[in-house]
This record gives sequence, structure tokens and C-alpha cells, in this order.
Amino acid sequence: MRLEISRLGGLLRRRLRNFVFPMTAAFLIWYLLYVLMSDYAHGFMSTKVFGNVNVGLLFGLLQFVSTFLITWLYVRHANRHLDPIADKIRAEIEGGDK
Repeated sequence: MRLEISRLGGLLRRRLRNFVFPMTAAFLIWYLLYVLMSDYAHGFMSTKVFGNVNVGLLFGLLQFVSTFLITWLYVRHANRHLDPIADKIRAEIEGGDK
């Protein structure tokens, strides 16, 4: 039982890391791109897209969109790949059959 829990725990950690680390890196790069472009690419970021909406405003709004997208992707990933393993670990620990 202990060995099975240990094996499943390792698998759970691996699957979590395989999602979290790349997604965190991608978001940080996206966010730093936004910050750096806001600071050093004034001309580009102030380019009008339509009306009073410029590229900088769109990039800022896309930060919110990307946050919600990452949240949705994580929930989907957890439901498909993490929760089944966590349920097995819980069942092993509690001694029940789930």
C-alpha cells in the first residue's frame, strides 16, 4: 500500500509540474513582454487600432484574457490528469474502493 501511494504521489507531482512550470514560464514571458514593450516601444504600444483603443490597451486586456485561459486550462488538466490520481491516493489511504 505504501509503495503504491508513493508511486502515485510521484506521478501526481510529475503531472502537476509538467503543466505548472511551462505555463508559468509562458505567462511570465508574456507579461514581461507587455511590461518591456510598454516601457521601450512607446510608438508601437500607442498605435491606434480603432477609436481611442491602442495596442497597449489591447495587450493589457489580453493579460486578463490569458489569466482566465490559463485558469480554464488548469481546471481541465486537473480534472483529466490530476484528480483521478488524487482520488486513487485518497482511496488507498482511506482503505475504500472508489
